[in-house]
Amino acid sequence: MSTFVYMVRHGESPKEGNERIRGLTEKGYLDAQRVTDILKEEEIDVVVSSPYIRSILTVEKLAQQIGQKVIVSEDLKERIFSSNNNRVPDIELLPLLEKSFSESNFSLDGGESNADCQRRAMKVLEKLLETYRDKKVVIGTHGAVMTLMMGYFDSTYDLNFLHSTSKPDIYRMEFKEKELVNVQRLWV
Repeated sequence: MSTFVYMVRHGESPKEGNERIRGLTEKGYLDAQRVTDILKEEEIDVVVSSPYIRSILTVEKLAQQIGQKVIVSEDLKERIFSSNNNRVPDIELLPLLEKSFSESNFSLDGGESNADCQRRAMKVLEKLLETYRDKKVVIGTHGAVMTLMMGYFDSTYDLNFLHSTSKPDIYRMEFKEKELVNVQRLWV
């Protein structure tokens, strides 16, 4: 038997505002419905999410469809880029990501490094693989966190991969025990 983990990167959200409470744009809501439609045939057992509103909203209808609530995990939050809770502007984020992916222990004051973010997120993923062995688990997440978790198993999931993803995006990861054996992109 296999355990399947569906990484669901959140839908489009407003570019301004507090990281934790930014919701979805109109397009983001429409795409969240498409996420639900794509995953409804997968026989999902449990839905877990980052505590950030945009991630919860992206997977919430799916959880409702299977008669459950979204399980929120603080350690699935987006990588903390700085001590400021607002979104880092793209003009600043791109060089920050480049440096972070070339130096995994690099961080700004008050922020966390890729290595720190990967460690905290992997603890959650490892626990999910134990708790829901041979089940199907959806994780509502963020681009950097998703890339770091996938990159833990396969270094080809790197900055170039992150840049190639969309909002939203869906990747089905198949595990035998705790070994990643297959990844398939489901978002089209």
